[in-house]
Amino acid sequence: MIRAYCPDDAAAVRTVVSDAFGAEGARVADLAEALRATHGRAELVAEEDGDVVGHVLLSRSWIDARPALVEVLVLSPLSVAPAHQRRGTGTALVAAAIDAARALGVPAVFLEGDPAYYSARGFAPATPRGFTRPSVRIPEAAFQVVLLPAHEPWMSGALVYGEPFWSYDGVGLRDPHLASIEQAFES
Repeated sequence: MIRAYCPDDAAAVRTVVSDAFGAEGARVADLAEALRATHGRAELVAEEDGDVVGHVLLSRSWIDARPALVEVLVLSPLSVAPAHQRRGTGTALVAAAIDAARALGVPAVFLEGDPAYYSARGFAPATPRGFTRPSVRIPEAAFQVVLLPAHEPWMSGALVYGEPFWSYDGVGLRDPHLASIEQAFES
């Protein structure tokens, strides 16, 4: 069951995020809490037998378009408890997040992620659609977007992340991992 996050979910969500991200889990959980507090627009949990087993957050960011700043959403993080992965929970959370964004009337949802996973869930490369990565540390193929009905052709430009992404160093990859990803895409 996918439902809206409520404050009573905080501890369970922190556990799911921490477990899903392994060694980086505590930092990603801290980022999620900071985004919720300052930039959160929609947040959902997946529940099974009364336990929270998945979580997704949509937070406010902007496109620096020529005529005006345009509020958009960033899907991050998406977390599923390791024992519940590869069972459709992440797919259900992504679909529900896109529906929530559509209901909020935003023009686009962005993310950094595995193109093989997210392209099957409606995301497409963002750069060919007129968007610029907020950091060169985001591999080009990982910078993805879903355009929603509120999108208009003039809404293009650089994605500007909310401050928590920067203060928690949650943007892109760092070397040596970044270098290995770039080499894989060049091959």
